[in-house]
Amino acid sequence: MNHVDQKSGGGKSVLIFPGGMPRSLEYLENSLRDGRSVIGASSLVHDVSREKYPAWLFLPFVTEPEFGEALKQAISQADIGGIYSPNPVIWDYLNRSLKELAPGVALVNASPVSVELSGYRAALGQARGWLDSPLELASNVAAKPVMPAMEMAALFRHADIIPGMCDHEKFRVLCEIARRSPAGDIVEIGSWWGKSAFILARLARCYGIGKLLCVDPWSNAHLVQNDGTSMVDKVSAQVDAEEALAIFEMNLLPYNANHVNYLRMPSTDGARHYQSWGDVTTASFGTTRYDGRIAILHIDGNHSYAAAKADIAAWSCFVPAGGWIVVDDYIWPYGDGPQRAGDEFMAEHQNRIDAAFVMGSALFLQLSAPLAGKLARA
Repeated sequence: MNHVDQKSGGGKSVLIFPGGMPRSLEYLENSLRDGRSVIGASSLVHDVSREKYPAWLFLPFVTEPEFGEALKQAISQADIGGIYSPNPVIWDYLNRSLKELAPGVALVNASPVSVELSGYRAALGQARGWLDSPLELASNVAAKPVMPAMEMAALFRHADIIPGMCDHEKFRVLCEIARRSPAGDIVEIGSWWGKSAFILARLARCYGIGKLLCVDPWSNAHLVQNDGTSMVDKVSAQVDAEEALAIFEMNLLPYNANHVNYLRMPSTDGARHYQSWGDVTTASFGTTRYDGRIAILHIDGNHSYAAAKADIAAWSCFVPAGGWIVVDDYIWPYGDGPQRAGDEFMAEHQNRIDAAFVMGSALFLQLSAPLAGKLARA
């Protein structure tokens, strides 16, 4: 009979087998956090993952004749009520054999193949759905041909992996305004982990728009928004700005074709740098030269009224005729800063705005003429 190396636990346990696979370790971490009793198992005599588990046992390889009997003994000895296996071959074998080997014991996870592929299948379905039902936009710039379904599915899938908030409605409109954009830079104010930055970087390449500049201080102090309920500020205090910048770089670097860079500074300081200098240099992305005209301006920085108003004022003067200004979280349950700033901008410059609409939670504006009759950089 198998000897179970038991450190703690009791009651019906879940057997995690093989215990050393990345998905197994992820399930282990979640189980320990939620207080579930788990036991790890491996067919390796020396498995480095053993020390991570509160209990451990050895099982023969699933191809060996004695596997079935060893599993039955382990289930009885360790009071196992379910089995988690991310290995597709072992999962399939157990799915076919458990009713006979151990009636009453079931797999606790769905097919690993289906789980791993579900995101890709959903992305392809989403892309095909969008292409089958095109979104019609009024625009003063002729639309470029829509990207192929596979390109859109790839964009959707990889964006979905990156943490952050960009609702599908906004995502869809970003794809459409990129088709109806003049050439120029894409500037994002507030990038954090890089979800929307990734989308904009890929759209810049797919539609030949220009280069992406992300402006964010990546500073916990600049996250304070003084929202009315303090709900946002309480969460912001729990995140690490240095870690956020590292995650941003990891998310954007694989897709950089010398067309992505960032300024780690407050938005208004970034605008002065952008006006005075054509180059931006960072250790990770090297040196990127920018055009000085902003084809798409994405405002998603601090959501206080004063900050949102300052961001729009500092950057909108670089947007040419046909360029877009996107005010994210125009509809925001924690405050009205972006909406007030967006409404004031529309009221002040209504004679220079060709299109204005809200989709998802964002406000989209297309200019018919530069705000001051000329671009800010000479």
